[in-house]
Amino acid sequence: MDLMEYQAKELFAKHGVTTTLGVVVETAEAARAAAENLGGVTVVKAQVKAGGRGKAGGVKLAKTADEAFEHASNILGMEIKGLRVNRVLVTPATPPEEEYYFSFLLDRANRQYLCIASVEGGVEIEEVAKTNPDAVKQIPVDPGTGVDEEKARAIATEAKFPEPVFEQAVAMIQALYKVFVDEDATLVEVNPLARLAGDKLEALDGKVSLDENASEVRHPDHEEFEIREEADPLESKAKDKGLNYVKLDGQVGIIGNGAGLVMSTLDVVAYAGEAHGGVKPANFLDIGGGANAQVMADGLDVILHDPQVKSVFVNVFGGITACDEVANGIVGALDILGDEASKPLVVRLDGNNVDEGRRILSDRNHPLVTMVDTMDGAADKAAELANA
Repeated sequence: MDLMEYQAKELFAKHGVTTTLGVVVETAEAARAAAENLGGVTVVKAQVKAGGRGKAGGVKLAKTADEAFEHASNILGMEIKGLRVNRVLVTPATPPEEEYYFSFLLDRANRQYLCIASVEGGVEIEEVAKTNPDAVKQIPVDPGTGVDEEKARAIATEAKFPEPVFEQAVAMIQALYKVFVDEDATLVEVNPLARLAGDKLEALDGKVSLDENASEVRHPDHEEFEIREEADPLESKAKDKGLNYVKLDGQVGIIGNGAGLVMSTLDVVAYAGEAHGGVKPANFLDIGGGANAQVMADGLDVILHDPQVKSVFVNVFGGITACDEVANGIVGALDILGDEASKPLVVRLDGNNVDEGRRILSDRNHPLVTMVDTMDGAADKAAELANA
């Protein structure tokens, strides 16, 4: 789950990171009122889960409350990287004297955490990384030992935080690591981490990505960060049904049992689609081991209500859940959905009780179902049907 800036700052403040929360509003009038209450010069910032807000015109300086109203009027409703702006954050203007970059992230490839820091960073960190890569420090962090004061000092030293803010940097590094670990985040980023007048170090912006698997079990309070009315309706429906679903932009709906198999299916469909007009996968949907009729119906219900989907590829390897159970699930799902099931299904079964599973589907002889024995052949058929 990716958080908006104001949500990230709420977590920062919770764990002792120096930041300014500001006021989140959804109307231009409320922005004017917030600016009046804050007094002085303010900044009006679009709240969407995307970077590059300033370059897109989503961050504006307001010298008066009326200017805050005008900027909010222009920003609310605009789109930034395809995301509609429904709220803005109004904060006191705090012009930085220097801008730094700092983040903790999950380094899956090396099974460790990684700290990235630069005192020549800030909002132009990507350009710094291109033109002066040595200025962007990448510092491994052992998850077993974490970041205590000694490690924080080592990070601050390697990143070359200047002496006037060095001790603040050490404290902030520890606080940001606490956000990263205690909230089960996969990314905690501050860009810019600013040196303000009077040598005060503050997180002016924040980006946090939370591990939803951990959120469900250990952080039920994270639900407050989800704005249901702005979520993709199909993803919301899938979540309500307990399905592991991610919507993509293609035309072939995909159902599989097991994340590894589904990921492989995405690749095979994308490859097969090159020969059929560039057809691509429409989703990731892992039904796990419980592929009974209701689970299959729930999965098909989500996928078939995606207007982009033209065909569905059901790819199952029978293991704990045998192929005959899956076949009965497919038949039951089609009966449950009735006329709502209107798009062709290509089914590939293999593994435990595969012969019985294929017999069940063959005897049912549903007009929407085509059985194909191989994964490559089924992917090609699904892509062909989607392109027809």
